[in-house]
Amino acid sequence: MKKIIIPFVAIAALLLTGCASPKKIAYLQHAEDYTYDETRYQHNIKVMPKDNLTIYVTATDQEAVSIFNKHYGNNRNVYEGGIGGSLYSYAVDDDGTINFPIIGRIKVEGLTRLQCEQLIGDKLRPYLAESENPVVTVRINSFHFTMLGEVGSPGVKTSGREKCSLLDAIAMAGDIGIQGKRENIMLIREAADGGKSVHRLNILDPNIMKSPYFYLQQNDVIYVEPNSIKKTNASIGTSTHLWFSLASVLVSSATLVVNVINKTK
Repeated sequence: MKKIIIPFVAIAALLLTGCASPKKIAYLQHAEDYTYDETRYQHNIKVMPKDNLTIYVTATDQEAVSIFNKHYGNNRNVYEGGIGGSLYSYAVDDDGTINFPIIGRIKVEGLTRLQCEQLIGDKLRPYLAESENPVVTVRINSFHFTMLGEVGSPGVKTSGREKCSLLDAIAMAGDIGIQGKRENIMLIREAADGGKSVHRLNILDPNIMKSPYFYLQQNDVIYVEPNSIKKTNASIGTSTHLWFSLASVLVSSATLVVNVINKTK
């Protein structure tokens, strides 16, 4: 009888661990009832120390602004590269500044890309003719984040776009596994001063798109916890392994004792 019951118990356990309610899996449930206007301007990432910026200046008289596109003096933050040798890269130092040709140190920490362009353009104008209206192009090159936990491909991910949402991040990591907790995703965000803050996100709820943490910032860490079934299975698996190991030792010891007794008879 026991031999008949054991397979049924095993099959039942497998079915219980493999089943999950659609309410705990489907992303952005009832999203058709959601209003998107409140999310329009939430994706402007801000410059942080250790970022890498590409900055290029153009004007009607390109010769007049060429001085701002070259490596002068000991400015080690700048190097020529990119497409056609026309792009210039600046590392943001720990104090939140870049060392720009002629102008010197410019504080860019905490600014959006458009704010950086405006600030640098304003600082250029005193060096140019009044008729000139320089155009400054800024790009943030160092956008990366980390995905951990119950995802298909955990690790450090790099986005080629400044606008990267939590959904984009999940897609880049190969989606959340069936045993991942979608309603309690942990996001760890780093501030400009190096401090960390922890936030919980529910990807099942479309209201997540109103959250200031729906769009990622540089260096964000996203951790998808295993659900209770996965934790239970892990616990059972560890306990079972220990019991089998102990049983194996006991059986081996008992066999040895029996052999010794038999030899002494």
